[in-house]
Amino acid sequence: MIAQFPTPRLRRWLSLYKAAWIIGFPLILIYLWRRGQKDALYLQHLKERFGTHKPMPKSVWIHAVSLGEMRSAVPLVRAFLDRGETVVTTHFTPTGRREAERVFADEIAAGRLRAVWVPFEFRWTYAKFFRAFTPKYGLVMEVEIWPAMITECRRKGVPLFMCNAQYPSKSYERDQTKTPARADLMRGFAGALVKSALQRDRFASVGVTNIAITGETRFEQPIPAELPVAGVAARAWMAPDRPVITIASAVEGEDEVYIDAIKATRGENAPLFVYVPRKPERFAEVATMLRDAGLYVVNRTACFDAFLQGRGNAPQVDVLLGDSIGEMYFYLAMADKVIVGGGFTPYGAHNVIEPLAMKKPVIVGPDIHTIEYPAVEAITAGVCTHVQSTAELINAIGADPQADPDQIDAFFTEHTGAVQKTLAAIDVFTTR
Repeated sequence: MIAQFPTPRLRRWLSLYKAAWIIGFPLILIYLWRRGQKDALYLQHLKERFGTHKPMPKSVWIHAVSLGEMRSAVPLVRAFLDRGETVVTTHFTPTGRREAERVFADEIAAGRLRAVWVPFEFRWTYAKFFRAFTPKYGLVMEVEIWPAMITECRRKGVPLFMCNAQYPSKSYERDQTKTPARADLMRGFAGALVKSALQRDRFASVGVTNIAITGETRFEQPIPAELPVAGVAARAWMAPDRPVITIASAVEGEDEVYIDAIKATRGENAPLFVYVPRKPERFAEVATMLRDAGLYVVNRTACFDAFLQGRGNAPQVDVLLGDSIGEMYFYLAMADKVIVGGGFTPYGAHNVIEPLAMKKPVIVGPDIHTIEYPAVEAITAGVCTHVQSTAELINAIGADPQADPDQIDAFFTEHTGAVQKTLAAIDVFTTR
């Protein structure tokens, strides 16, 4: 076990990190400017990135860097609000911030929640952030290591916990050899609220203390009631007699795999594919790729109105492109099966929980190191199919579903309860 925090090795690394931020800060501003050309929200509320806010003292602070992390935070945020807490959520990407603003619009209007940008990685920006919110404690969702955040929380006495935490196998192996300072940095957290016993053992092995197995909060993520209803109606309108396959959160680098699979399944009674790219800035690019491959494509924004009602006659197409934000449960409700994106890239698959919540059998690509829990358990339970190649993907698309809704429901029920376990662990760790 590591004897101190920060270690001499980590002190040296943090000095280099600080220098890199100072020297590279103009490049960071250029990065935000370039991203802002595609999404203007990157350049709005810029003073927040420097830690400037109106005071909202003694808040619970939840850092959810982007959309996936915010979705996992939603049931936990709701639980804190139900306790009477005020909450500040911090984000780096517009998708995470928009999700917080959409889900908690009423609470924001009432002054009970703020969704803001995470400060730049400087000591003084966090000092200003802490003065505005005086956090009771902070929760960092999923796997996010922000060195200045961790060290400044430690310096100012703000307990900072990893929440819904996992230590992916690739990251764990890399930290044992190539990036040991990153493992040292984890000791700066006040504790870790982890998804499984395997994750507990990994964090403990690098010296993290105050570890509790709390499970996965996404199993309790609320589902907007109107989206599944609209999805079922859309399925009946667009594909009453065809199978429907939703490709959810497809990322750059795997589009060719999915396009090959779509082309391979064309023919009599071919499935309708609902193709949902992970990032909004890829909508136009993916539409072009699909059309260049000779596929008939219609955009969701072209054939459905703002209320998700079909316009005119149903189009006869190969692919419905999901070019909208915040409507994933609409796309999932249309499906017979769901392919979860990311698994055909080295970055790893995205979470399988949302489609399982809709009682849909799931297919994932070969790389699942990012979602070991609950993917391994779901594969063992027979509610998720793990494919290793394009050929296996094509076979899985055409095969009968591996699991029925009751089997998926039983798996889902077995893994709920994370929110209450998380709250209980925080209460214990913050009162010691």
